[in-house]
Amino acid sequence: MSKVSEGGPTRTDAFDERERAFEAKYRHDEEIAFKADARCAHLFGLWVAGRLGLAGAAAEDYSKTVREADLIKPQHRAMFAKALADLVAKGIAATEAELAGRRETLLEEAKKQIVNELAEGRQHLEPGL
Repeated sequence: MSKVSEGGPTRTDAFDERERAFEAKYRHDEEIAFKADARCAHLFGLWVAGRLGLAGAAAEDYSKTVREADLIKPQHRAMFAKALADLVAKGIAATEAELAGRRETLLEEAKKQIVNELAEGRQHLEPGL
């Protein structure tokens, strides 16, 4: 731990500062990813609701059930199973691969929405991020 200059920062200080900056960026990116994933589940639920012929409050209510299903199992299995079962019950052809592909498209849209809302000040990250 040598001093850079008398009374100046040490190498350890510079390393610690860099580490804090890296950790802050990681927390920032993770929070955006979390918000985008939640937004994606909402958009996915609305998309399925549209295929089921639901609109307005009924579509919003359906989307809520899809978001809740998404919290049950990892990798969105419960969400896909619910959507697939609901579509098939209505006689609408669908596959899990189709649903997964739509989710990926909607995830990119959700990320763009979150980033734009952050830039416009309509979305906020947790304090300290």
